[in-house]
Amino acid sequence: MKKYLVFLISFVMIYMVFQIGSGLILTASYIPDFSSIEGNLSQEVVFGKTSIPLLVTLLTATLAYFLFKRNLESQKIK
Repeated sequence: MKKYLVFLISFVMIYMVFQIGSGLILTASYIPDFSSIEGNLSQEVVFGKTSIPLLVTLLTATLAYFLFKRNLESQKIK
């Protein structure tokens, strides 16, 4: 169980670093297209598409961890 918690915490930390890093890069490289505005300025803020939620990513990481662990155990038996 301790190995799983270490794996999960390190996975979350790496996930957060990648999310923040990609956000910084995307924000720094964003160039707005003012030609599409054409005079009608709205006060509405529109955000882009969201990525895969953290919960789904954690469930996928958990599944990958246990499948990898099971695969290692099955190879030790042979």
